[in-house]
Amino acid sequence: MAKTRRFVQVDVFGTGPQSGNPVAVVLDAEGLDTAQMQRFAHWTNLSETTFVLPPTTDATADYRVRIFTPVAELPFAGHPTLGTCHAWLEAATAAVRDERIVQECGAGLVEIRRTPDGLAFAGPPLLRSGPLDDAALLSDVVAALGIERGDVLAAEWVDNGPGWIAILLGSAQQVLDLKPSFIDLDVGVVGPHAPGAPAAIEVRAFFPKDGSLVEDPVTGSLNASLADWLLRTDRLQAPYAARQGTALGRAGRVHITQDEAGTVWVAGQTVSVVEGVVRL
Repeated sequence: MAKTRRFVQVDVFGTGPQSGNPVAVVLDAEGLDTAQMQRFAHWTNLSETTFVLPPTTDATADYRVRIFTPVAELPFAGHPTLGTCHAWLEAATAAVRDERIVQECGAGLVEIRRTPDGLAFAGPPLLRSGPLDDAALLSDVVAALGIERGDVLAAEWVDNGPGWIAILLGSAQQVLDLKPSFIDLDVGVVGPHAPGAPAAIEVRAFFPKDGSLVEDPVTGSLNASLADWLLRTDRLQAPYAARQGTALGRAGRVHITQDEAGTVWVAGQTVSVVEGVVRL
């Protein structure tokens, strides 16, 4: 029998009304099985839908979250992490510690904190990194992006859960000019803005869905792994801001900092846009 559960749709990484990436958050998700969660995520048809549950593996976690795209469950994703934390904080009936929130997810424990740029999560370690040395695979990516091999300054695995491949181009305008065709991979593309611009880089993220290539408006996981790569190779210095969603008419901003221990923090604004209940 269906149960009434609290529901919030949160805009993440925006710079104004509905300018970022929405995530659907189902609070009080106890009792739902995987099939029910996947079916609801398919129905919302957002890039991700999350389900908040009590923690199970670590007593230090404040809550557990399961993250679903319309077709699969993810161990971790960035904008759902911030959107879920935002919804959980708004719904909390007990006192919440201010300095540190711990989320349990498929990738383990993720720390979240409040910053002047909004909620921030600590970038998880990369599951796969290093140059994309597979020449055939790189040729496929280049062809799908509609560019020449000489346009690619660097290509790396930057997988922190979703499976990202990153392509570095010479300028933000080259990134904005892309008109990609289908490829069955998660591909992030980045290019620098001119020195002194409000954002250091332009980012676009593409992933396959139902036989088509979809562009994600603003992508926390990709920006976290890009930061790991670009900071580690001295291509950028923190703090910096990344712009994403421009090609889709969005105005996403992702703020990157790095602490003394070398941890990358990914921050952005979060705001509840839809609040109510769902029957699941």
